[in-house]
Amino acid sequence: MELDAITSNVLEAIDSGGFKQEGAYNLRYNGTALCHGDSAHIKIKKKEGKSGIDVYISREAQGEQVHIPVVISQSGMTDVVYNDFYIEEGADVVIVAGCGIHNSGCNETRHDGVHAFHVGRNAKVVYEEKHYGEGEGTGENILNPVTEIDLEEGAVFTLNTAQIRGVDSTERRTDVDMGPGSRLYVVEKLMTHDAQTAVSNMEVRMNGAGSSAQIVSRSVAKGKSRQTFHPNAVGNALCKAHIQCDSIIMDEAQVCSIPEIDARDIDAQIIHEAAIGRINTEQLLKLRSFGMSEEEAENVIIDNFLR
Repeated sequence: MELDAITSNVLEAIDSGGFKQEGAYNLRYNGTALCHGDSAHIKIKKKEGKSGIDVYISREAQGEQVHIPVVISQSGMTDVVYNDFYIEEGADVVIVAGCGIHNSGCNETRHDGVHAFHVGRNAKVVYEEKHYGEGEGTGENILNPVTEIDLEEGAVFTLNTAQIRGVDSTERRTDVDMGPGSRLYVVEKLMTHDAQTAVSNMEVRMNGAGSSAQIVSRSVAKGKSRQTFHPNAVGNALCKAHIQCDSIIMDEAQVCSIPEIDARDIDAQIIHEAAIGRINTEQLLKLRSFGMSEEEAENVIIDNFLR
C-alpha cells in the first residue's frame, strides 16, 4: 500500500529501523489497521470484542523483527488500543512500536496504548517504543502508554523508550513481574519543553531467585516543562537491581526524581542513584571555543546526553 507524505514522515521519526511492508508488521492509522502482514514465525491477529491485536511469536523466531507503529493525523481523535504479545520459550525477537501524532487542528488528540507481554522461558525480547508529535495545529498531543511484562524463568527483556518531541502530556505506567533467573534492562530517554508535562511510574517485582534489573532514566527538561520519574524496584527473593536517574534541567523547568527500593528478602540487593543538574559549564565553554553558538553547544551536549 502506498502511504501519504504525512504518514511516511511520522513513521520515519518513530521507527528507527525503517518501516517496511514486509515480514511481520501492523500499521494502525487513525484507529484502524491500515495494513498488516505475517511472517513464517510471527502471526498477528485482530482482537475480538475490543480494539487491538494479538501477536504470536513462535520459538522458531530467531533474530526476527515485528513492527507495529501507530500514526494519528485526525485532530480530536482519542484512540485506545490493547495489544498482547505471546512469546514462546527460546524465541529471540525485536519488537518495534511507537506512536506519532500529526495534529493540524485545534482539538486535543490522544492515544492510550496498553501493551502486555507474556514472555516464555529463556526467550529474549527487545522492545523499542518512540513517541513523537508534530503539526501546525494548536491542539494538544497526548500519549499515555501502559506496559505490562511477565517474564518466565531465564527470560531476558530489554525495554527502550524515547519521547522525541512534540508531546504535550504523557503519563507512562510500567509493571513488571520477574521469574527465577530472568533479566530486565530499561533505558528511558525523555525531553520536554515549553509547558509540557511527563510522568513515568514503574514497578518492577523481582519474584524469582536470581532475577536482576537495571533501570536507567535520562531526561532533559526545558522551558516551563515538568517531569516526574518514579521507579520502584521490589525484591521478593534473592535478586539484584540498580536504578539510575540522571536529568538536565534548564530555564524554568521542574524535575522530580523519586527512585524507590523495597527489599522484602534478606538476599535482595538493590541500589538507587539520582542526579539533577544544569548543563556542565566547562563543556559549554569548550564547545563555544570551537566557534559554536551557545544554542549549538547546548544541542550537542543534550544530544550526547540522550544518546
